[in-house]
Amino acid sequence: METADSLRSLLTEGKNMARTVSRDSEVNQIEYGGLVELGVPWSRRVVRFVRKNDITVIGAVFLFLVVVGAVFAGQLTPYSPTAPTLHDRLLSPSLAHPFGTDEFGRDLLARILFGARSILFASVSSVLIALIAGTFIGTAGGYWGGKLDVILMRIMDVMLSFPAILLAILIVASLGAGLLNSVFAIAFSMIPVFARLVRSVVLVLARQDYVTAATSLGGSSRWIILKHIFPNMIPPIIVQATAMLAIAISYASALNFIGLGVQPPTPDWGQMISDGERLIFDAPYVPFFPGLAITLTVLSANLVGDGLRDFLDPMLKNR
Repeated sequence: METADSLRSLLTEGKNMARTVSRDSEVNQIEYGGLVELGVPWSRRVVRFVRKNDITVIGAVFLFLVVVGAVFAGQLTPYSPTAPTLHDRLLSPSLAHPFGTDEFGRDLLARILFGARSILFASVSSVLIALIAGTFIGTAGGYWGGKLDVILMRIMDVMLSFPAILLAILIVASLGAGLLNSVFAIAFSMIPVFARLVRSVVLVLARQDYVTAATSLGGSSRWIILKHIFPNMIPPIIVQATAMLAIAISYASALNFIGLGVQPPTPDWGQMISDGERLIFDAPYVPFFPGLAITLTVLSANLVGDGLRDFLDPMLKNR
């Protein structure tokens, strides 16, 4: 009787704890070295993460400033990014022109701020397109398997056999130069990365007990994927998307550098480096500042991606 009462009391305590956890939508469970902390709010976890990851915070702040600069470029600088002013050509950095001017007298700071728009549009759009397409392909192959999986993955293998930047250049050269074509080319070259990632995650999740139970209860494939599989794919997809954002910025800049992306007179960082290449000895600041903008933006995106990985999977800290 004592044993039965003890078991009954343990079950009651477990149910009460489960009710307490389920009532608080902000409660999270964090594991550290095999120990489990229950009832840790997301806000406290964020504060703890920020204190331990200064570099990630710096990267996130810089990315935020890039976005703000791109959105409010017209309000942050009085100069036009396209109108030439020949009597101000090749001015060195000063208070009036903090980054100097190019060979047509255009303010480099204004061109960098406005050029961030095309870079962000191309990189974010291409990552979103690749993420959506790769998620569909990876989910279909990983969940249903069989011949569908074989066919889809062999297509992904063929695409992966080409260097991504060369595949993007080939597509843009075939379709013609332009911002939208470069977005499509970059997205197409990134699809296999997301497809492979999502497939590997789905293969693991599809064999979990809760998915097997849902299948046994007669749940449809669509319901199981949306209810049980897709929510658990979000953390790795977010981390991968952040990492691919840095690569997309590099690819967009490279395409613009060789003249296959944004066309003049629209400003773009890669195009600015290409235009300033011949001035590297006479006016080195012309290619330097857009190159610095690309480097810091790519670095910041990578730092944020690493930080998100650690935040969404705290066990990595102990590996």
